[in-house]
Amino acid sequence: MIRLLEAAAARTPSQTAVITPEAVVSYDDLLAEARVVAAALAHRGITRFAIVEPDAAWVLRLLGGAAAAGAEPCQYQPDIDATQFAEQAANLDHVVVVSRREDLVGDFTVVRPEDLLTETIGSSDITAQTTPAGDRQPLMIRTTGTTGLPKAARHDWSVLARTAHDAQPRPEQRWLLAYGPHQFAGIQVLQHVVSIGATLVAPFPRQPRDGLEALLAGDVTCVSATPTYWRFLLAEARSRRADLPALSQITLGGEASSPDLLADIQAAFPTARISQVYASTEFGSIASVRDGRPGLSAASLWSDTNPDGLLRVIDGELWVRAGTGMLGYAGDVTEPSDPATTNDEPDWKPTGDLVDLVEDRVVFRGRTSEVINVGGVKVHPLPVEDRITPLPAVAMARVFGRPNRLTGAIVAVEIVPEGGLEGADTNEIRRQITAALADLPPAWHPRSVKLVASFETRGEKTVRGLQD
Repeated sequence: MIRLLEAAAARTPSQTAVITPEAVVSYDDLLAEARVVAAALAHRGITRFAIVEPDAAWVLRLLGGAAAAGAEPCQYQPDIDATQFAEQAANLDHVVVVSRREDLVGDFTVVRPEDLLTETIGSSDITAQTTPAGDRQPLMIRTTGTTGLPKAARHDWSVLARTAHDAQPRPEQRWLLAYGPHQFAGIQVLQHVVSIGATLVAPFPRQPRDGLEALLAGDVTCVSATPTYWRFLLAEARSRRADLPALSQITLGGEASSPDLLADIQAAFPTARISQVYASTEFGSIASVRDGRPGLSAASLWSDTNPDGLLRVIDGELWVRAGTGMLGYAGDVTEPSDPATTNDEPDWKPTGDLVDLVEDRVVFRGRTSEVINVGGVKVHPLPVEDRITPLPAVAMARVFGRPNRLTGAIVAVEIVPEGGLEGADTNEIRRQITAALADLPPAWHPRSVKLVASFETRGEKTVRGLQD
C-alpha cells in the first residue's frame, strides 16, 4: 500500500485521493501523513493493532503508515458493539486499538489516530518512512461473518498488489466506496483506486441511500458493490423517481448476480461496463466476467487444456487455488508462507459455493451453509429467490429457513414490495409467487410470506439459510 501511495503521489501529487464527510485529501498529503503515522508506530513500538474507524481518509492514513512501518493492522466494523469488540479483540490478542470512539473498554490501550499525527518525532525519522521495513507489509482482514463468526485472514500488501501490477493511471475516475474498508472487497477498492491514482468518494454511513446521494451529486463515475446493495440502490432510485447519472464502470461481487438484476443495472446505466468479480477474504481475487451473463465462464475452470485454471467443480461445489490469497488464518500454528515463494503448488480448497454447469456457464446455486433441510428435502434459497425477485410486485426478496417442529424447517420469504408497503397487495404478491414456483417441488415453496419495508443484511450481503 505504501508503494502504491508513493507512486500515485509522484505522478499527480495534487490529485484528490479521497473525499469523505470530514475531509478532502490529496495524494501528496495522504502520503506525508502516512509516513508520520509510520514513524509514530515505530516510535511507540507498535507492531500490530486494531482499527475501529469509519472515515476512509483516516483508514488510508493508518493502512499506509502500517505498511511503511511493517506493522500489522486489522480493521473492525466501525459501529461494532463495544462488548462484542472487547471479546473479539481479546480473541485476536489486540492490545492496541486505534480509534476515536470513547466507549471502547477492555484489556487494550486505545490510541486516537490524530495523536499519531501529532507525535513528537524528528523529521529524519519521518523522512525515513518511505518503504516498509524489509519487504514485510502484513495485513489482517476479518471475514464478514455472513455464515458464522468472523475469522481473521493474514495477508501481505506485497502479495495483494500483484493484481495491480498492470493498472494504468485513471485520475479522471471517481470510485464510490460502497463496501466497508474493513472488508476484503473494500480493501480491493482502496488498492485499485490508489494504484490508478483515481479519487475515492467515501460517504458514511455506507448505506445504498448514501451511495445514491453521491451518484446524484455527480461525484461518482465508478461503483463496486454487492448485488444486494445494487438492489436497494435501484429500489430507492425508483421510489424517488431519481434521474440516474451515467457511470463508466460497475462491478458486482460478494454474491451471485441474478439475470433480472443484471438487466436492471444495464437498463439504468446503459453506457457502463459491467464486471462481475469472484473473490473472497481467504482466496483473494480469482476470476471475473464482463459479458453481462450470470455466473462464470466454464472456460475459466481448470482442465487438461487449461492447466493454469484456479477453479474446479467437485461434487457440485466450487474449489479454488490461489497464489494471491491469504497466507493463513490468525492463530495458525505454522508460520504463514507466500505460495509464490515455494515450489509447492497451492492446494485446492472448497469455497462453500454450490454450482451447476449449464452449457458454457458455471451457475451459482448458493452456499453450503444456506441449504434448508425441509423434512429431508434440501432446498437452496438462491434459485427460489431468483424466481421471486423479477416479479412485477417485488422490489427485493430474501429467502431463508425457519425452524419447524414437524419438518425441521420451512422456507420463508421476506418481500420488499415495489412502491413500498403502503398500498401493497399481499394476496396478489402471494399469487405471483405461487405461479413463479409452480414447477418446483412442494418443499421449495415458501410457507411464510412476509411484507417488509427492508430486511437485514450483513456485510452488504443478503443473509439466507436457517434463521432463528
